[in-house]
Amino acid sequence: MSHRSRASRVQQHVHCDSCYSRRCRARVEVSVCCAVIPCRLHCGALFHLCKEEDHLLLCPNVRVPCLSAGYGCPVQLPRSSQAAHLQVCPASVVCCSMEWLRWPTDDTNPHSNITLQENVLKDNEGQGEALDVAIALADQSELYSRLKMRPLYPEQMEEEEEEEIREEKKEEAAMGEFVNSFTNNDANKENSSCSQNVPETEQNSVGPVLSKEKYNLCDMMFSMERGGCAVAQENLGNPKQNPKPGEKIKAQSAEDLKEAETQDSGVTGLAPWQEGVMERLGQELTPQEYNMYVVHHGRILLAFGKIQACTPREKDFVYGSLEPIPVQTLHSFKIPDSYHYRSRVHLYDTTIRAPTEPRGVDTSDLGVNEEDWFSDEAAATLLGYAEREVMGHKISESRAADCLYIDEGTQTQSFRSAPFKRQTTLAEVMVDRPLRLRLQLQAESVNSRHTRASCAFAFLCGHTFHRREFAAHVRNVHSDIQTCLSGWFEQRCPLAYLGCTYSQRRFQPSTQKATVTYNQQLRIFNLRPTLVDGGGCAEGGEGSLSSLPYEVLCHMASFLDSLSLSQLALVSRLMRQVCSSLLQDRGMVTLRWERATNSHGGARWRAKPVWEFSQLFSSVDSWHMSDIPPMSAHLKVCPHYETCVRSEPVPLPSMSDKQRCTQEERMSLVNLFRGNRW
Repeated sequence: MSHRSRASRVQQHVHCDSCYSRRCRARVEVSVCCAVIPCRLHCGALFHLCKEEDHLLLCPNVRVPCLSAGYGCPVQLPRSSQAAHLQVCPASVVCCSMEWLRWPTDDTNPHSNITLQENVLKDNEGQGEALDVAIALADQSELYSRLKMRPLYPEQMEEEEEEEIREEKKEEAAMGEFVNSFTNNDANKENSSCSQNVPETEQNSVGPVLSKEKYNLCDMMFSMERGGCAVAQENLGNPKQNPKPGEKIKAQSAEDLKEAETQDSGVTGLAPWQEGVMERLGQELTPQEYNMYVVHHGRILLAFGKIQACTPREKDFVYGSLEPIPVQTLHSFKIPDSYHYRSRVHLYDTTIRAPTEPRGVDTSDLGVNEEDWFSDEAAATLLGYAEREVMGHKISESRAADCLYIDEGTQTQSFRSAPFKRQTTLAEVMVDRPLRLRLQLQAESVNSRHTRASCAFAFLCGHTFHRREFAAHVRNVHSDIQTCLSGWFEQRCPLAYLGCTYSQRRFQPSTQKATVTYNQQLRIFNLRPTLVDGGGCAEGGEGSLSSLPYEVLCHMASFLDSLSLSQLALVSRLMRQVCSSLLQDRGMVTLRWERATNSHGGARWRAKPVWEFSQLFSSVDSWHMSDIPPMSAHLKVCPHYETCVRSEPVPLPSMSDKQRCTQEERMSLVNLFRGNRW
């Protein structure tokens, strides 16, 4: 209820305040009752005239903004249509969270198809770029932009300049201002409530404020320990108070003993370790307070804390002669029996340890040319990040073993592009290098260990779709195409491991003649229509589409999918206007955050609504096999398919001289199993 309605409710009539009858026949009187009227928006409700403003807060025919108005939806609609509008609301969007893993290639693995990945970028057999290669290259480009050189090679960085550090701090401050904006109000309330009881001098101080009572309490708690340390320090320089181990302490002088007796004979203390403390407690406290104390294991537990549990040192307790306890260090070490069965026993047992000799080795002793000293930035960086993800640590990282030995590992990389700047990424280093595929063609599904938040080799779809389009995107893109890409939706030559790059797409949509393609710039799949012979544009007919009336163009554009509309809007200004007319019905609105800088140099983040079309192609309900030759037809002309003709006879295993036996022994099942043993 608004502030205005609450104010008017105070002035309601006595009868109207409790009347809810549609057939009220009460007489109209001043300050008692008013007339009954129907709703002006024709919702069918009857109420007293003084309740009209309150009724507008519940009337189903009142036009109100959409529930997603804060996310950019500009629609004004009746209150009763809010729920139905959410199904077509342009601000009702969903971000796809599909994730997958793609690991770098392993040169040491013989089954990693290194030869295929080297040839796949050179020759595509005239079939266009394969889908798995296109997706792998797009993932590699995104991965290069994420991997930074600083975490792996801090020694290869340039000296940090003050301007770069200042700019980085400004960005962090801008992000901190955006994050902390939600908690500033609560913090201000707490600070204001706390500052009411603090003097002005303490409020202006930078450090934390500590009251005098808390300081005295802390000083009282640690006074005994501090005094004991001081006495022990004095006794270290006194040979009488600090005898050697094994010697007896000499008798003290009569004056020292007498002084100690007078100090120990004090009867004014209330400490639990002093004699006669119970009698003194009975004299100073009332019987009710005395019964509140409980004696447990020789200690007095205070119930309400009316007296000090441990009185100060200057009143009751006096340290005697303190002696530092000698620390005996044993240098002998015996190998436990459990270490004898470990692979690192040679590190502990000197009898079986291999003899070692310290010797300095120069780089020239390795016999390597100077050109081979430099490492490839992409290969070394991918290997370093893969080591962290798989093994959990960096390459040549120092670590302790069995609390006795530390494995010190050092590995120095030499790069031609070093030194690097503070925020240098692998994409900036490889910008002028020839393109090479360094990721595997087959993708893996994410698991509990390797996720987008923790693994550098995890990739996210991240595209935004309207809620009504999300189901078609997941079904067609991720379920039908991406997960079934290797070997089913797209089939490669069986001799691909030898370097053959031939591949064919086995499926196409059943409702239209189109081919599935992949756009690396937009990171999306698309349906490319198959042109019929003679269906091309005539000569000089490039501007024939623009010459059509505006209404005809809008009608034609209404049959296109969202991806086609987003690409058509980039053709010309006229086509952009045509596509803009369909934004309210076919488009979606999202919030885009931008960094704004004020006149004082500060930065903050603000959001503005952006209208756009999604990246969804036409929905495909079913697929059918493409009319293409089988893979056996390619094997007839495959350059890697070499037949090996054998002209010499080859003896079978049963024809060997070592396996001569009678016919009965051959038929024996027992001998058959015995012969199959290793």
